[in-house]
Amino acid sequence: QVLLVESGGGLVQAGGSLRLSCAAPASALSMHGMGWFRQAPGKEREFVAYITWGAGSTNYADSAKGRFTISREITKSTVYLQMNSLKPEDTAVYYCAARRFGGTTNWKDYEYWGQGTQVTVSS
Repeated sequence: QVLLVESGGGLVQAGGSLRLSCAAPASALSMHGMGWFRQAPGKEREFVAYITWGAGSTNYADSAKGRFTISREITKSTVYLQMNSLKPEDTAVYYCAARRFGGTTNWKDYEYWGQGTQVTVSS
């Protein structure tokens, strides 16, 4: 069992920044890919970004490019999502996820999930 714990969500004004953290147990390092997804009320869960533990390879949704940065700190087995220039449409519950074989943009490919952290961006 891999337990992921997200933190860092909150309420911020448009144009502001937040940094989300995903704390993973050491066993999560056996997971190759770590992803961030989000889900707004009434909408499907959507990909935001992923990173691989080893090489640090990254991929971003078009909506995140240029504004969000995903990173990992192996010694702390923690993945971060730095979100800048936030917009009201970024409002959602953000989830961290892990999978064994690389990163993908499809949330159904991920085996382990955190409980989510709410991000609310006011206009």
